Amino acid sequence: MTGIPAPRRHFSCDGHAMRLALALLLLSGAAHAQPTPPSRIVVKAARMFDGTGDRLRTDVAVLIEGNTIKEVGTPAQIEAKAPGARVIDVGQATLLPGLVDAHTHLASDGVTEDYATMLIKQSLATRAIVATANARTMLAYGFTTVRDVETEGAMYTDADLAAAIASGLVPGPRLYASTRGIAPTGGYLPDDVAWDAKVATGAQLVDGVDEIRKAVREQVRFGASWIKVYADFGMYPGSRADRPLRSRPNFRDDELRALVDEAHRLGRKVAAHATGWDGIDAALRAGVDSIEHGFGLTTDLATRMAKQGVALVPTTHVMQSRLAQAKNNPRLARLVEAHKAAVKRALAAGVRIVNGSDVGSFPYTDNPVAEIALLHEYGLTRAQALRAATSAASPLLAPLCAPDQANCEHDKIGVIAPGAFADLIAVDGNPLDDLRVLASLKLVMKDGVVVSP
Repeated sequence: MTGIPAPRRHFSCDGHAMRLALALLLLSGAAHAQPTPPSRIVVKAARMFDGTGDRLRTDVAVLIEGNTIKEVGTPAQIEAKAPGARVIDVGQATLLPGLVDAHTHLASDGVTEDYATMLIKQSLATRAIVATANARTMLAYGFTTVRDVETEGAMYTDADLAAAIASGLVPGPRLYASTRGIAPTGGYLPDDVAWDAKVATGAQLVDGVDEIRKAVREQVRFGASWIKVYADFGMYPGSRADRPLRSRPNFRDDELRALVDEAHRLGRKVAAHATGWDGIDAALRAGVDSIEHGFGLTTDLATRMAKQGVALVPTTHVMQSRLAQAKNNPRLARLVEAHKAAVKRALAAGVRIVNGSDVGSFPYTDNPVAEIALLHEYGLTRAQALRAATSAASPLLAPLCAPDQANCEHDKIGVIAPGAFADLIAVDGNPLDDLRVLASLKLVMKDGVVVSP
């Protein structure tokens, strides 16, 4: 800076230009003072499952303003309160909350048979494209919310995708990202390559308390809204009747507790891959928030889960799919039966069961809505299975919030109620009679925007 003042610039302006400038200024101020009101939509249906209870409501209408449900009532009540609103009448279809899949792998195609091949032959750009396409497919299936439980070597792809969806850049469900997953050395795939092979791993491999805490912090920094941990690796039959399926815990108790403590300190919940008795036991002692798979769940473990408020995400469809492909392999058949018994124990103990299909471990051409029907086969009533894919998921997915924290979003997912997100689907038929009708979609709406048809 020289200290010499800049020369003054002189502008001439005739009266017409001045009046025009003032008018534009006033219009600009008016626009800021009076924002455009949110759009109003009325959705009418002959039947509705609101995400709670065991019965359908009949002759209903839902008033939506912007991305929020404002009111639920009869068509006459709602239409009287919203003159001029856009009306969507789904006729005899059944209206439901948008579905939740709490266990997906969006960056995996479910087609590549060899795990290492996917890591070697698919670039991160390819995996991101795959994830974007799969997210759109999930939305078209009626899943307006998903939790992506680890990218299987695709780094922070799901966190980037979640941000892109939230900004409106690409279509997709509301996405809770777990990013990389955490396992120790030798505790995840691929585990069958040569020692000198330079192959990427499917999870973030860390050892010791310090590395674990750093990994959690890093994942949160890069967008993780959940932390995924592999509490065990491998499963084998046990010799004790009260521990029929055993597993090798991946971490020492102090390591796993440190992981959960660090995640919770940063406001993130923890999903634990836990298959055998030992892995589930270790995960519960550490204080995780959900058990994924849970094949070896016994009555004592289920009782502890219920007491601690830990949810079970069984992922039944992936094993059924593998059993069908293997043409009734006896080992897989025994595992499926053990899994059915485990889900029934959880149900009897009062454990919250949340729908999650593990799609990505099977192809996205196979509609993961089949998981909900399988939950019914595994012991849940049809209403319980529907709640597992709607309202039961909301407390699990809701963030950890301080007791006095304002604007903490709870109970906005999986229900048709005032204040909830305007996520709706309509299906052709009554899902309380046949859950397979969930695949017969007449409407998909997310955040008040009609996605399909």
